[in-house]
Amino acid sequence: MSIWELLLAFLVVLLMLVALLANVLVLMCFLYSADIRKQVPGLFILNLTFCNLLMAVSSMPLTLAGIIYKSQPAGDQVCHAVGFLETFLTTNSMLSMAALSIDRWIAVVFPLSYHSKMRYRDAALILSYTWLHSASFPTVAASLSWLGFHQLYASCTLYNKRPEDRTQFVIFTGVFHALSFLLSLVVLCFTYLKVLKVARFHCKRIDVITMQTLVLLVDIHPSVRERCLEEQRRRRQRATKKISTFIGTFILCFAPYVITRLVELSSVVHISSHWGIISKCLAYSKAVSDPFVYSLLRHQYKKTWKDIINKILKRSSINSSALAGELHNRNLPQLNE
Repeated sequence: MSIWELLLAFLVVLLMLVALLANVLVLMCFLYSADIRKQVPGLFILNLTFCNLLMAVSSMPLTLAGIIYKSQPAGDQVCHAVGFLETFLTTNSMLSMAALSIDRWIAVVFPLSYHSKMRYRDAALILSYTWLHSASFPTVAASLSWLGFHQLYASCTLYNKRPEDRTQFVIFTGVFHALSFLLSLVVLCFTYLKVLKVARFHCKRIDVITMQTLVLLVDIHPSVRERCLEEQRRRRQRATKKISTFIGTFILCFAPYVITRLVELSSVVHISSHWGIISKCLAYSKAVSDPFVYSLLRHQYKKTWKDIINKILKRSSINSSALAGELHNRNLPQLNE
């Protein structure tokens, strides 16, 4: 193996381990906290977490084996099954992010009617659509034998080996990415830009009230005034940073891989195998970033994880105290003798 292949293999191992750990933490928080389970967005996050976990235990290990052995790492049936699962999970993840953005849009733009517009039944219907949508494309690909080991990406994915099917496969690939990546991106941009508009409007109202208060308090200390103005700046930047993170990570992780798949269809441009694997790793990195972007960095998940740690530490301290007391009671007869 060359140094590049060693680095790529190490990258896949790192992504796989971090994705497993981070998504298991999200799952633990979901199972531990009743408040998280009661929230409608929790269903979308749970679906996204399962997609990321399945990606980490199915597609990533075979990609690692493909990089190491430079050939198909398993039998045709296993590779076809993993290719089907990889296509389904990738599409399902994209649509789950779009569903989360729709939930946030309704919560921010229509706060008074949120609980009537986004109920568990509505979330279940949206998830049912994402599953049907995600399963349709790999089902068509499997029926046309368009799943297999792709050397360019060292993974089991969409792949056409028959030259006579090239035109049909090009059309299928274009429609697939238009109705998965592009559709999700349009929904993300539309909903989050609407959320940002409302957030900026509220920030302006708060800023006006703050400035009026500062003008009235003429004897306020300069340091207090400066802290108020600094909080204004942070408040204006907070919503922009969050929405930039949601949209930016989606584009950064998925766009290089999608563009590479589309450019690959035109046999004019030569694509390096190293770049193909890197673009695949970028797509895998979404399974690493999702737990932090949507869950673990939020206050509610931080509090839940702290409660879990405190409970574990408390239980261990109780067990150690009980063990110390038991040893002390055993030693008492020996001392009396």
